[in-house]
Amino acid sequence: MFRFIAADLKRHWLGALALVLLVAFATALSVAVTLQERALRLGSARAADHFDLVIGAAASETQLVLSSVFLQTSLLPLMDGNVLEKLSQDPRVAWAAPVGFGDNYKNYPIIGTTTKLVETLSPKLASGKMFANHNEAVVGANVDVRAETQMVPLHGNAGEGGHHHNEIAYKMVGRMAPTGGAWDNAILVPIEAVWAVHDMEHDHNHDDSEEALQTSFEHGAAGVPAIIVKPKTIADAYKLRQEYRGNGTTAVFPAEVLTNLYGMLGNAKSILMFVALGTQILIACALIFVALLHIGERRRQIGALRALGASRGKIFTLVWSEVAILLGAGIVAGFGLGFAASKMMSRIVTQSSGFAMPVSFEMQDLNSMIIMLVGASVIGLLPALMAYRQSPVSALRG
Repeated sequence: MFRFIAADLKRHWLGALALVLLVAFATALSVAVTLQERALRLGSARAADHFDLVIGAAASETQLVLSSVFLQTSLLPLMDGNVLEKLSQDPRVAWAAPVGFGDNYKNYPIIGTTTKLVETLSPKLASGKMFANHNEAVVGANVDVRAETQMVPLHGNAGEGGHHHNEIAYKMVGRMAPTGGAWDNAILVPIEAVWAVHDMEHDHNHDDSEEALQTSFEHGAAGVPAIIVKPKTIADAYKLRQEYRGNGTTAVFPAEVLTNLYGMLGNAKSILMFVALGTQILIACALIFVALLHIGERRRQIGALRALGASRGKIFTLVWSEVAILLGAGIVAGFGLGFAASKMMSRIVTQSSGFAMPVSFEMQDLNSMIIMLVGASVIGLLPALMAYRQSPVSALRG
């Protein structure tokens, strides 16, 4: 029987291929949506793991997280420098690191911060050393610059009126280990250097020593768009969040903001899955129609098989097996296509957003495949039943 099916498929290979591709593309759509949505959730959650609490000026909480955690370009209002000073002296705070941005080098964002944040993102540097002077920089794992490279910061976009800060050139002295977040594409420099470059530094002590970098916050820091805070306990985190929500500042848990974004993402996923389901139903109906037409065109062949002694059961099994094989091949190929499409989309998003998006199959995906294969088996019953009920005499006459 299987040799007969193989010969039949070989004879009608073009039509069989068309059916397989039709099913594969419909399946790939739903698989890609599911995998991509899951990858985005996992990738963004992992990227935000290092950030317990973010404090900024009174503005959009979502934009604050997107700018400070995912380094999405946006103009954020500045907080008074006293906020940073107050947090640095708060006994509930393990450390508070400012985040200053606005400049870039070859489209890599230059972020002003402290060694505390660098050590949190990368407890052990992949190479080199920590920055200790105003003109030194530690780069992310994906930044394509070599050690000792001199990097002149560009403010804004070169093609849209941006300008270089030629008064300083940062020297690459260290590289972080991969974090899986947008900070892998960032260039980290002392926040004092960013203040000095933009004429914002309140303390005009130009001592470049490491001691000066570590203690300068105690002398009245300039304004910053965001501050990453590491509370000592969970209770401290909630108290700080409540205390800094108002009076010109806002405090957010990045995970909380991401949960709200996931809610909107879930709605979009539902719409896309509805579209994918509708597509699959239409294709299933089309396949049933095509299968019935195919059985009608092969009435003589089925009648000849019956006349040669093939039982109704064998004819039923033959037709059902052929349809099930075609639909099953399309479903399996669709899962492969969906995975490949999701991987490709993840690479594109990773390049633009900076955070890694892990694409992988889980047990629930296997369950979905099994359900689809069972559905394909059920669809194959209709043409098989039609062939089963067909009379050999009437088939040969037709």
